[in-house]
Amino acid sequence: MAFELQLQPPGPAVLAIAKKELRETEENVKTGLAKLKELLAADKQLHFKTDDDFLLIFLRPCKFFAESAYSLMKRIADFKLNNASLLDNLLPQDEKTALLDYNVVNVLKGRDHKGRRVLLVNVGKTWDPSCVNADQIFRIFYLIHELAMLEPETQICGTVVLMDFDGLAMKQAMGFTPSFSMRLLTFIQDAMPLRLKEVHIVKQPFLFNMVWQMFKPFVKDKLKKRMFFHGNKMASLHSYIAPSHLPKNYGGDLPEIDYTGSEWYPNLLKYEDKIKEWNSYGYSKNQAGGTENGDSI
Repeated sequence: MAFELQLQPPGPAVLAIAKKELRETEENVKTGLAKLKELLAADKQLHFKTDDDFLLIFLRPCKFFAESAYSLMKRIADFKLNNASLLDNLLPQDEKTALLDYNVVNVLKGRDHKGRRVLLVNVGKTWDPSCVNADQIFRIFYLIHELAMLEPETQICGTVVLMDFDGLAMKQAMGFTPSFSMRLLTFIQDAMPLRLKEVHIVKQPFLFNMVWQMFKPFVKDKLKKRMFFHGNKMASLHSYIAPSHLPKNYGGDLPEIDYTGSEWYPNLLKYEDKIKEWNSYGYSKNQAGGTENGDSI
């Protein structure tokens, strides 16, 4: 099946999750939207559109507390400013070769048993850092998150990351840099408008410890509690993601993965107008109000 974004309104089961986990009631939605619009109207430096569906992207992960959603939007603007050299005017065609020819970043076509999107990152033997460097992996992450956050069900149920380190060798270990580690973790912990529910590390060899030491200093307690290290014990992974929703590659009941991240590329092109729109958001060009140290992150 071809990959398609799911943009339809959430059904009753998903809305029940939203009510239970995100405080999403008619009254909280109304109050949250009104307050967030007030905060944005009073901020002359911050530029985001303010229609209801768009603002839900920020209110949902913040459980409809408008001040928290506003802070998230400011952190996003800061992050875009601090990483302008990588993110300014980023479009799908900028990473076309990396997406079409190298199977580093992929998305499982089906959701997991909790309705969550599953991002698969192949950073073991599959990854050749001389062809796709760490900065490019981050740019692909960033492009994919711009589509994922358009899906109401993903906004509510969240995302899971599966990092496959099978066959990790020194070539790949050296491909990770401290700047990449800090940038990625700053993004997912502070500047990503999606609920990251779990990160699963699988098939990691002993050499992984060297990579982990690079990431570990930047991992905050909240994320640390959501990171799980399984090695080759797929039964351990199955205690978090049901095998009925995993491919055979990970001991699951579904067929082996026969697709790559290249199947995301047509969708990135299809929604390129949304990506261009996102590129325009943040601090007003003549009033950039973030940190002043350029691309320090």
